[in-house]
Amino acid sequence: MTRLLSFAAPLALSTLAGCQKAPPKAKAKQDSGPISVRVAPVVTLHLQRVVDSVGTLFPYDEVIVSAEIEGKVNKVNFDLGDMVRQGDVLLNISDEEQRYILQQNEAQLRQSLERLGLKAEAERVQNLDETPEVRRAAADLKEAEMRFKRIRELVDQKIGAQADLDAASTRFQAMTAALDATRNQTRNLIQEVERFKAIVELQRKKLRDTTVRAPFAGSIKERTITTGAYVRPNAPLFTLVKTNPVRLRLDVPERLAPWTKVGQVADVSVEAFQDRKFRGKVWRISPTVEQSKRTFVVEVLIDNPDNALKPGSYARARLATQKMDDVMVVPQRAVAYVLGSNKAFVVTNRGSIEARDVKIGDRVDQQIEILEGLTEGEQVATTQLQRLDTGVKVAIATGAEDRKAPAEAAKPAKSE
Repeated sequence: MTRLLSFAAPLALSTLAGCQKAPPKAKAKQDSGPISVRVAPVVTLHLQRVVDSVGTLFPYDEVIVSAEIEGKVNKVNFDLGDMVRQGDVLLNISDEEQRYILQQNEAQLRQSLERLGLKAEAERVQNLDETPEVRRAAADLKEAEMRFKRIRELVDQKIGAQADLDAASTRFQAMTAALDATRNQTRNLIQEVERFKAIVELQRKKLRDTTVRAPFAGSIKERTITTGAYVRPNAPLFTLVKTNPVRLRLDVPERLAPWTKVGQVADVSVEAFQDRKFRGKVWRISPTVEQSKRTFVVEVLIDNPDNALKPGSYARARLATQKMDDVMVVPQRAVAYVLGSNKAFVVTNRGSIEARDVKIGDRVDQQIEILEGLTEGEQVATTQLQRLDTGVKVAIATGAEDRKAPAEAAKPAKSE
């Protein structure tokens, strides 16, 4: 009896448990509904092509002013940052030794000029036979010839001696040879005078080189010499730069070559003057493309009267071209860079999203050119891009845009 009750109790408990209701399942998460987005149409605009590029500013001219002679520096007149005019004396080198050498050379030149019967360096020998030494040799020859003729007449008359005639004949021949030799010596002397003139002019140049002058108007970029230093030829003294105008050297993509022309106006901006625009013109275009970067160099010349633009700075330029195109555009905020590609999110007639890869071109103000991937008239989402993908349901928002809304988390479009 006891064993029967023990068996029946667990059975009753099991039956009671089976009769109890199972706990209710959690309700499925309710659908949050379509995402509210703002849209913009894909439109076609007639636009002027603009070349955008970033480059570096360079001085119009830059030169290292060097010493041409050796000597001790007596005086330095300019230093870093000073403005100089063309011809200003930058420094002086001691000229004492050069003056002594010049005096010696000028004395040698005067001596040679006097032998030719010339009084000034600018004079030239017009007639070789009019020079003093040739005239003296010619006179000796004339005297010898007359003596020879007189003695020959006496010998013919049986009055003179044959020995005297032979002596006169020999002297006549000697004087003839002496005249030819004197003429040759005078020609050599004329060449010697020209050589002395060149030596004197060279020495005068060396004397002038003791005064170092600015080759053009500009600013001192660097000074590498001090008063009292001894300099050698070709030793650098100053670095002089001309910064008005300045040159902007740009790397322009090769695909823009047909639109880039000499004379185009460029609007230039630099980080140091964000509220100021500078204007220049294209004046040099490289004839070749650099293969490693697929770009070519363009130089823009910019007036810089107040020296606001500093060579070495980066600058951005926009070159307005003559090319006009019909291009499809959408707002820049309608394109996002997602997982390695630029995407736009088209709102279909069914109220859902179709994500498309797009190929973008130039940026125009707040719009961006679409080369491939969209069709004119389609509506693209401009907000909530980080939440959108193909198939996502959306509702088009209307009314004024909330300016206090947080910024989009999607990455901006990346140029291709």
